[in-house]
Amino acid sequence: MRVENVHINSLGVALHEWVSAEQAVADGLLGPEVTAANGLTGTHVSGDVPAVDLAVSAARTTLERSKLEPDEIASHLHSGVSYQGPVGSYPPGYIQRELGLEDASALYLQQGCNGMLGTLEVAIGQITGAAETEAVLLTTGENFSSPEIDRWTGFGQSYFLGDGGAAALLSAEEGFAEVRSLHAGLLPALEKWHRGEGPLLPSGEPGSMADMAARAERFNETELSLSETLERLSAFDLGIIHRALVDADLNASDLAKVVPIHMDGRMIEHSVMKPLGLPMSKSSFDFGKGAGHVGGADVFLTLEHLVRTREVGPGDHVLLISQGPGWMCTACVITIRELPAWAV
Repeated sequence: MRVENVHINSLGVALHEWVSAEQAVADGLLGPEVTAANGLTGTHVSGDVPAVDLAVSAARTTLERSKLEPDEIASHLHSGVSYQGPVGSYPPGYIQRELGLEDASALYLQQGCNGMLGTLEVAIGQITGAAETEAVLLTTGENFSSPEIDRWTGFGQSYFLGDGGAAALLSAEEGFAEVRSLHAGLLPALEKWHRGEGPLLPSGEPGSMADMAARAERFNETELSLSETLERLSAFDLGIIHRALVDADLNASDLAKVVPIHMDGRMIEHSVMKPLGLPMSKSSFDFGKGAGHVGGADVFLTLEHLVRTREVGPGDHVLLISQGPGWMCTACVITIRELPAWAV
């Protein structure tokens, strides 16, 4: 969809200790052949800091960087992949209480690693639709420090799971960047790739993130080969990306940067950059390879980095891409209009 009058007013991130892949190899947590192949150099670890507190920290930075007052925020959208609190709790409520926000509506989206662009899609509707919302806060937070999943190989050999938080404040009136377009879609033929054969009613042994890779492997052994799966989802993703570019009245050659989720560089090159006819130097892999895959936060962690370090500037077009189980994909094009005061 073509988007008008939606601006990114501010961004904030929360990242703690960085642990190198080299150290993980030395500690026996990772084989050296993995890093040699995927090109990833490390990830961030937050210890016992809860995911929702990482989201709160990122949101506080976002609000401090903005001229908007907290009472101008009419909507709060949160997303998460890892544990966000006890069953029956409502993470947005915790975050709003910690931030001192009042009178803001709240939605909690669970779209896996597509979560933050998913909340952006909802926010666009709130700002441009019947609600005529003036300001929307997006948050997410992840902490994968759990014995149930191995952050180095638990998602296969193409990702190192990272801890952190990200937040974005959207405005109908002002911001350093303008949202030009967003297109999203779902390829339900691949939903079983992540679901596996698990029960659809509660049982004594519910599935967890720890066995997602195994579920995907079984699907590729019994339903659709890995090569066929990747071929189908790559074609689907590229269709989503193409529509986002068309709606923004841009060609791939107009892009200053392409920001995918943080994963194996080979996947980025062969599934995104080469099909777009762009070199890897136009991707954000140089940052993402060391940041870790922080669920749906990746694209906004990277965007904050690119803006803060002035790797993108006024007039630059940036493509944000994320995916999630289901199989879902979202692509968004933004244009930098000015550098915010927090750019160094």
